[in-house]
Amino acid sequence: MMKILLVTVLFSSCCIAQTNRKAFKLEIAANETQQYVSDIDESPYFVKDKVLQIYCGESVFIECEITADSISSMKVVEKNVNPKKTIEIKFHQENEDRKNIISMLEVKNPFNKDLIYEAIMLTPASKKWNSTSIIPVRANLVSFETWPHPIISLALMNWQFKKA
Repeated sequence: MMKILLVTVLFSSCCIAQTNRKAFKLEIAANETQQYVSDIDESPYFVKDKVLQIYCGESVFIECEITADSISSMKVVEKNVNPKKTIEIKFHQENEDRKNIISMLEVKNPFNKDLIYEAIMLTPASKKWNSTSIIPVRANLVSFETWPHPIISLALMNWQFKKA
């Protein structure tokens, strides 16, 4: 009986939803000579229903529930234990050449349908949210979005499958 309980607890802990990110210090290249540094408080990954805020340097697994051919719920999980329903997202900066800073978003679509979403970005230069264009993520593939400037954070929203 004790073994069953232990296995259940261990299995449950490996796929626990992470509703909040832990506090951390964000530091990215802001331009050729300056760094952008900010203390990010513990905060929710999802700031509203299906609106994910991700900071530069973060990687997350988003486990989705599908109802009636649409994404009905999304949650951040510690590990990808359900790869057929988990979107993998990585957001980082390439800044070796500080004259050509690049922000990159990688989105892996595990579904058999094209995935679409919208995005807004927060940059060190503007310090306000601005919309940006995003291409659909083809079924069972990975997309790479790049911007030729630093980005502090992205908000990704309106997740849905592309209509045929």
